[in-house]
Amino acid sequence: MSSPPRPNGRRILISAGPTHEPIDAVRYIANRSSGRLGIALAQRAANAAQDVTLLLGPTPLTPTDSRIALHRFQTTHDLDLLLTEHFPSCDALVMAAAVADYRPASPSPTKIRRAANPLTLTLEPTPDLLANCSSRRRPGQAIVGFSLEPAETLPAAAREKLIRKRLDLVVANPLETMDSSDIDAILLYAGGREVRIADHPVPKSAFADVLWTAIQELLDAAVPTS
Repeated sequence: MSSPPRPNGRRILISAGPTHEPIDAVRYIANRSSGRLGIALAQRAANAAQDVTLLLGPTPLTPTDSRIALHRFQTTHDLDLLLTEHFPSCDALVMAAAVADYRPASPSPTKIRRAANPLTLTLEPTPDLLANCSSRRRPGQAIVGFSLEPAETLPAAAREKLIRKRLDLVVANPLETMDSSDIDAILLYAGGREVRIADHPVPKSAFADVLWTAIQELLDAAVPTS
């Protein structure tokens, strides 16, 4: 854990990276999320003198700025506990973490040995952490989600997620951007506004500047959610 943030500015809570859901003592289900965008956004917010807390999953990347309060997680359950602790006091939550939709229902506490017969895993749905945060938000909090979908269904799926989870903003990006250094994003707002960042992918570090500006606008508007 890094040093605590400076006691000034708005409180920005960012989650980033994948989750690892254990199958047994050595194996897990995961995804290719790198955490690059969340780390870049945390750095951008810290440079703007905000109080930044980054919840970062199992990725080899890590922020180097001591102004960022860093907390690591492995599983969806770990992240749920961190959100329970940190979400109530934040002004904005940016849920960039790629949380697993399913996890093994009964992970083995030891290593499962290789056998000639097929191995069948029973998966159970994980809690919807973003929807859970949205359901207990207080007036003035801004919540930003992400939608990763095939390009042909992306706008409709992202808009549905925005409405269903009662978010202020969704960053919609196609599947090809996962684990990439670039992003091809569309910003979808609760009020119906849609902003395409560029007609080509841009570096995630540059997109972090655009997203930070959008988050500042949401916080400045400070419209309570009913």
